[in-house]
Amino acid sequence: MSAAADARQAGARVEEVLDGLAASGDRAACAAAEELVRVLMEFYGAGLARITERLGAGALAPLLDDDLVASLLTLHGLHPEDVDTRIERALRSAGTPARPLGFDAATGVLRLRTTPAETSGCGCGSGDPTRAALEDALACFAPEVTGVDIETPAPPPPLLQIGTRPHTPARVP
Repeated sequence: MSAAADARQAGARVEEVLDGLAASGDRAACAAAEELVRVLMEFYGAGLARITERLGAGALAPLLDDDLVASLLTLHGLHPEDVDTRIERALRSAGTPARPLGFDAATGVLRLRTTPAETSGCGCGSGDPTRAALEDALACFAPEVTGVDIETPAPPPPLLQIGTRPHTPARVP
């Protein structure tokens, strides 16, 4: 299982526990649990901030391709790269043959386009990345992306081959 899946499962488990406490009706326990999560996040974020500050951006560079490290740095607002650079990193990580057309920060939607040269060439889309792999990579490297629109251009028209007819002897009536 990937680090991204592990991190997502941990986050889902925290939400599940908090939802269970909320459903119990014990407001004091629910508020205490939410405060505990908040304090722990601040504590670990402060520790990561100190590490990144002391290491410097140059020392972080080799770690930025790691999906878990990138996810933690982004979660705590410590990732040194801008969102467009992290989107490019996510696309490379997923091995996607798509090119970004633009990211709308207001809606969280990333528009991508595949090109005929990057697909299988038949127009069937079999060369397109799996959406799950792409979304996993984006969740780690650029969690600001909450939706993806992939535009695939129409396949090129079939090649029309024109040739001469084979020579056949003339028929005599």
